[in-house]
Amino acid sequence: MSHDNDRDHRNSGDRTDKGNAASEKKGPDKDAMEKRMSRIRHKIMVLSGKGGVGKSTVAANLAIALAMEGKQVGLLDVDFHGPSIPTLLRLQGRQLSYDGEAIAPVKFSENLKVFSLGFLLKNEDDAVIWRGPMKINVIKQILSETDWGDLDYLIMDFPPGTGDEPLSIAQMLPSSDGAVIVTTPQNLSIIDVRKSINFCRQVHVPLLGVVENMSGFVCPNCHELVNLFKPGGGEAMAKEMGVPFLGRIPIDPAVVEASDEGRPFVYFHGKTEAGKAFTAIAAAIMAKEEGLSKNTGNESGKKPHEGPVVKVAVPVTENRLSAHFGHCDVFSVFDVDTVKKSVLSRQDLPAPPHEPGLLPRWLHEQGVQLILAGGMGQRAQDLFSQKGIRVMVGAPPEAPEAVVAAWLEGSLRLGSNLCDH
Repeated sequence: MSHDNDRDHRNSGDRTDKGNAASEKKGPDKDAMEKRMSRIRHKIMVLSGKGGVGKSTVAANLAIALAMEGKQVGLLDVDFHGPSIPTLLRLQGRQLSYDGEAIAPVKFSENLKVFSLGFLLKNEDDAVIWRGPMKINVIKQILSETDWGDLDYLIMDFPPGTGDEPLSIAQMLPSSDGAVIVTTPQNLSIIDVRKSINFCRQVHVPLLGVVENMSGFVCPNCHELVNLFKPGGGEAMAKEMGVPFLGRIPIDPAVVEASDEGRPFVYFHGKTEAGKAFTAIAAAIMAKEEGLSKNTGNESGKKPHEGPVVKVAVPVTENRLSAHFGHCDVFSVFDVDTVKKSVLSRQDLPAPPHEPGLLPRWLHEQGVQLILAGGMGQRAQDLFSQKGIRVMVGAPPEAPEAVVAAWLEGSLRLGSNLCDH
């Protein structure tokens, strides 16, 4: 993976508060924003409640790992006060080109484009001293004017905390796929990360999962993993808060060296334990986002095409599929292998309170991609569809394992919608 040759770019780093204030009065082109964002299949926010947890490193390597899988990827760095992406990708000094209508992001490779607020600074040591409204206006301009083209993924790297930047984009992009939360194992980080999870729930951003960074130290000589901090804190917190756990990334001195040199770690050191961890997390996100994309929309119970692991939810009462979807006791969530047609695991989750709009958000946060139900109203089905969750109704009131097994085998018989209200 090599950088494109530097080109003479128009200097857009001399934008001032005065110039931005003028455009703020005019307001962003909302239609242009929606048109540009509609060309991006998956929009993912990378957040953390605490600084120093390696959030930007995770975001950059996640973007690289997705690009290495052949995906068209954009990486958006909206950290006003400490943009790290130019350093991590050796793009210092690059500037954005602007033709009066669209901003062209910097092309890092054939399938990775980058926009960083660091590209707007004349000097990387310059401090950005902008109030909240100014930040919001700049974010609007970025979303409405940046010409990403067609992307599979847009990875958005935010500053730590729950301030203006993530709040603004959460409000402007209600169709975002969700957030990846980065933490380190120790309690001091986890306490702040809990706030990020609660923030996402309050602003209705789906939670794709938690990444535990700096999870142990890999000795460069013997390659043994040594736990510098109490291990497993991020995973335990994710389980306690009902959020998927995406994986652990150990400390590797090569990560620091590669980051300082602007050499993407997952590309140059992909065979290390940390490199494998980055790749596995990217694979987990692709499975969540694209798990059912290889399956045809088959409402008659025919067997799915071969694909990755899929997470299937069944509403259950007294260990049988419940005809009343919104009033079940538990949701049995299965991880199933659609190639081997086997059930890998089952987890019974107590049903959350019966509140309007809660179930689609909650099941999306669990990573569910398919619901097998006895019956469900059309409005509820539409809400699940908006979250990318497929619904099949008319399933029989049998044991949930039997229902899932029949779906895998292509023998599931679907009847009428048992509870269409």
